[in-house]
Amino acid sequence: MIALADLESMFKNMRSETKWNVDGDMLWGYFFFDPSPEKLNSLAEELKKTGYHFVNVHQTDDKSSYVLHVENVETHTPATLDKRNHELTALAEKYGVECYDGMDVGPVVVTKK
Repeated sequence: MIALADLESMFKNMRSETKWNVDGDMLWGYFFFDPSPEKLNSLAEELKKTGYHFVNVHQTDDKSSYVLHVENVETHTPATLDKRNHELTALAEKYGVECYDGMDVGPVVVTKK
């Protein structure tokens, strides 16, 4: 689990190192690991029901495990991200998934049609 102090540091760094509006909507990616792609696919179905966008399930480079990647556009503070991390850890445990590994973040990219 990522400590709240580490999340606070992450937000501080994003504010100083990027031009992103860290206090607004950002594209958050979340990652889960397990040797069973079936478990990850079941978890993905649950996450899709709650609004997450399924990106993929792929095998790790060393072929020892699989990774589920989902994304969601959300606005977070260090405290709300800490809460989300706890929720996703609990969901991984509920589905018997080996671990919730954490997240990445980037700006929301709007494509013109």
